Amino acid sequence: MLYIHKRVLTIPALLPDFNISRQIFTCQCGALSDALLLSQRFDTDQLIQSGFYFKQNITMKKIFLTFILFVFSLSAYADGVPEKDWGIAAGFRIARIPYPAQEQQVSDFIPLMFYDGDIFFVRGLTGGVRLYTKDQWQFSLIARYRYFDIPAEHQNLVRGNSLDFGGEVKYRITDELETNFEIMTDNDSRYYSSLNTRYHWDSGSWDIFPYATLRYKSADFNNYYYGLDGFPSPGDPANPLDNKIGSGFDLTIGSEVRYHVISNFYLLGRAQLTTLDSNTRDSITIENGTHGEIYLGIAFFNDKTKKKSSSLKAKPYLRFAHGWATPSNIGDIMKFNSVDDEQNNQLTSLFYGHPIADSLFGVEAIDLYITTGFVYHHGSDPYDQTIEAGTGINTAEFAGLGDNTCDGVNPCTITYDLQPTNEYVLGIKLYYTINWPARWRLGFAEGLSYIETVSNIEQREMDSKGYRSSNLMNYLDFTLDFSLGDTFGVNSMNDLYFGVGVHHRSSIFETSSSFGRIKGGSNYNSLYLQYHW
Repeated sequence: MLYIHKRVLTIPALLPDFNISRQIFTCQCGALSDALLLSQRFDTDQLIQSGFYFKQNITMKKIFLTFILFVFSLSAYADGVPEKDWGIAAGFRIARIPYPAQEQQVSDFIPLMFYDGDIFFVRGLTGGVRLYTKDQWQFSLIARYRYFDIPAEHQNLVRGNSLDFGGEVKYRITDELETNFEIMTDNDSRYYSSLNTRYHWDSGSWDIFPYATLRYKSADFNNYYYGLDGFPSPGDPANPLDNKIGSGFDLTIGSEVRYHVISNFYLLGRAQLTTLDSNTRDSITIENGTHGEIYLGIAFFNDKTKKKSSSLKAKPYLRFAHGWATPSNIGDIMKFNSVDDEQNNQLTSLFYGHPIADSLFGVEAIDLYITTGFVYHHGSDPYDQTIEAGTGINTAEFAGLGDNTCDGVNPCTITYDLQPTNEYVLGIKLYYTINWPARWRLGFAEGLSYIETVSNIEQREMDSKGYRSSNLMNYLDFTLDFSLGDTFGVNSMNDLYFGVGVHHRSSIFETSSSFGRIKGGSNYNSLYLQYHW
């Protein structure tokens, strides 16, 4: 439970709209506090006015623009793609909660990607497009994923994590030392700026990156994220909390560590400590004025002991696919035991793959790509799902909320009628080539998927399990294909592949707040043609 014991004030619930059955519902969850049972109900207008509604879909215009710039920037190397710095990592982040709460820390499983192209780059939680580079100066447009650390039990309903946008000016003092100035804003124009200094120490297998960041937070930003200003008080929901603490500063000192184990395999670590200014730390909403976080994980990067290739043998590709949804899980699909989706949900996708490596762990049969995709989810016929009393959203907790007709006592039937929607994917793709009896390949991708409107097959599962659905999810892609040219003896078709695959979205078994602390997702069996040039 999230509660406040300073000045006998209870901090309100951070509960935004609750998406059930294609409608926007409020959640009968009340305040996350010891002082109030989970029973209060707020209408949507009040939630929006109180700042609970995080307008995720608005950011899609920015994401789509980045997507377009990404494709064009990568396509500049159609012949002889040079090897760039790349990487993919996975690990756990553990952070101290600054707000008064019984749960003092929260953990997240985080998949990360890295790519340093001439124009487009991804650095873990930050991605961007370089607009100007000259001598030691560089200017970029960037986006960064920012965590809002609250107890894990509330993170399915509370989506305080944010994708912030802004600009970055970088000045490289020496080859090892750089400084960065950033101006960033969240989706509601609450801005902040920061000055960062970062040093790179390289010694044998060790790479250490100590850094220090001084951040200025505007009054709107500091009031909202640290003062929780505008959130309704549990005892009097009609009167929001008035806690305008004003602008403020915080200072973060930390270091990243990368240890080269062997070949492409690395260990990662990061530790940092943040201290708030005196005015913010004295707020009734802050218990830990100094709080920290650590990250531990494993990763695959370029082998630092080898020189980068000036021209990779792997070729860029385009892949056109069509898929059919299945309620079966990955295990059943791999055993050829998948069943058809009764609603017959389908998708069509176009992916671009950009080569980043010709081998992994010295195995030259492996090619690696950074890939981005546009996925169109087709409309489908209406489908009825009956949820038994006491399960999913048909419980006393959610009964009668918004347009939810479930009463928590009797079985209720929900109709799903999704209009077409779009999905965007960014990931790292691996192919393992086998040259017998013809050239065929096994493929696997890991990345991120954002869908504008959650698909029917996912929403049905979320409603049956009682989750708030998530637009952002982890992305996996399993493929098997073969060269049509090799198979049929047509040289002009050697780089044309036909294959089958599984398009998979999931949330990693409730381990990540980024994906809504959900257990579930969706699978689509697909057929595709892929051409390399």
